[in-house]
Amino acid sequence: MTATHTLTAAPAATADVEGRRVLRKALWGLQILLAAFLLFASALPKFAGQADAVKTFSEIGWGQWLRYVTGAVEAAGAIGLVIPRLAGLAAAGLIGLMGGAVLTQLLVLEPAWSLLPAAYAVVFAAVAWDRRAESRQALRSARSRVLGR
Repeated sequence: MTATHTLTAAPAATADVEGRRVLRKALWGLQILLAAFLLFASALPKFAGQADAVKTFSEIGWGQWLRYVTGAVEAAGAIGLVIPRLAGLAAAGLIGLMGGAVLTQLLVLEPAWSLLPAAYAVVFAAVAWDRRAESRQALRSARSRVLGR
């Protein structure tokens, strides 16, 4: 009976490992695409003062400083997404940014457009979950450095 369980457990474990590899590759592809989008199509236009970005942040009504802060968070998140050790932490931070974007779209701008940052937040949540072990290790390492241990 034990031999049967051992023999049936091995293929299941192999299938789990293979499924995890496929998931990780798919997430890497999404991370790279989202990082490129965040950096080139979202952050850089904010920094450059593209007319659409200036207009959008004028409509929000909090001042243009928010455009620069948002661009900086997007750029930092984009860079973090492509660094394996930081990908989970970057994704977690970007979930917060996307939450703000959803609320801004719903309450101030165009409610139908709130679906796009909500979809991004779902992908970022998947990345954060997949990279949770690396995130824990990065936080432990940072804590050790700060506390001098």
